[in-house]
This record gives sequence, structure tokens and C-alpha cells, in this order.
Amino acid sequence: MKACWRFGSFVVSVFVMIFFLTLPALAAEGAAPDPVESTTGLIFRWLNFLIVFGGAGYLIAKHGGAFFRANARAIAAAILEATAAKAEAERELGEVEAKIAHLDHEIAELRETARRSWAAESERLRTTGLAEIEKIKQAAAAELAASARAAQQQLRAIAASMAVKRAAALVSARMNPEVRSRMFRSFLGELGRSTN
Repeated sequence: MKACWRFGSFVVSVFVMIFFLTLPALAAEGAAPDPVESTTGLIFRWLNFLIVFGGAGYLIAKHGGAFFRANARAIAAAILEATAAKAEAERELGEVEAKIAHLDHEIAELRETARRSWAAESERLRTTGLAEIEKIKQAAAAELAASARAAQQQLRAIAASMAVKRAAALVSARMNPEVRSRMFRSFLGELGRSTN
């Protein structure tokens, strides 16, 4: 910033000097014969040229070097900063590209893991399902066996009840007073033997 201020003041000083050096020539412009056309005018023009551009060259050499050096340092610093930023951006780009390249591999691994997990879960569900089916079959078989036993017991109870009723009917049909008295005597004889 300081170098820009110096260069600006230098440029203003050069223009002011040129203005003051050319002012006498502008003031004498309306006079009689044109001295510019003479040899003396030519010498003064060259002398004026040398003074103006020599002064400008001196001022540029004296103040412009510092300005241009400061400007060059600022440009060099900006170039170094941009180079560092570019290197950082290239490093980050490399990391991102590496992650993207590795991403396909990670996706393939995730898919393979998911496939293996799905296969294991499917096998576990199949095994669990088969075990449950087997338990249901065993429970159904046990229930059928229990139902069959209960039915057989009911059937035996019904058969026994019917047999008793039929026997009672047969006994009552065949039982007459003579058979009853024979049975009673036989019972009493058995009773007498058991007491002895």
C-alpha cells in the first residue's frame, strides 16, 4: 500500500514537472516568427526532451524501483500462496479420488457382507422354521396320541358300561328265585369257610 502511494506521488510529480516545463512554450505560441522552426528551437526541443525524460527516468529509477520491488514481492507472495493453495487443493483432490476409487471396493465389500448376512439369516430362519415344524409335528403327534388314549378310555368306559348293563339284563333275565337261593347258599357257604 505504501509503495502504491509513493508511485502515485511520483506520477503526479512527473506530470506537474512536465506542465511547468511546457508552460513557457505554450505562452509564447501567439508571438511572431516561430522559433521552433529554427536551429535553436530544435536544440531546445531536444534539450527539453532530454530534461523531461531524463527527470522522468531519474524519478522512475529512484522511486519506481522500490515500488516495483514491493509490487514484485507482493506478486511473488501471492504466487507462493496460490501455489500452496493449489498444492493443498491437489492433495485434497487426490484424497477424494482415492476415496472414490476405494468407494467401489467398499460397496462391493458391503454387498458381499450383506449377501453373506442374508444367506446366514436365511439359513437360520430355515433351520428355525424346520425346528418349529418338527416341534409342531411332535406336539400334534402327542396330542393325537393323547386324544387316541382318551378316546380308547372313553370307548372302554362305554363298552364296560354297556357290558355291565347287558350282563345285568342277562342276569336279571336268567335270574329266577331258584337260582337266587342257590347263589345265596353258595355265598353263605363261602362266608362260613372264610371265618373258620
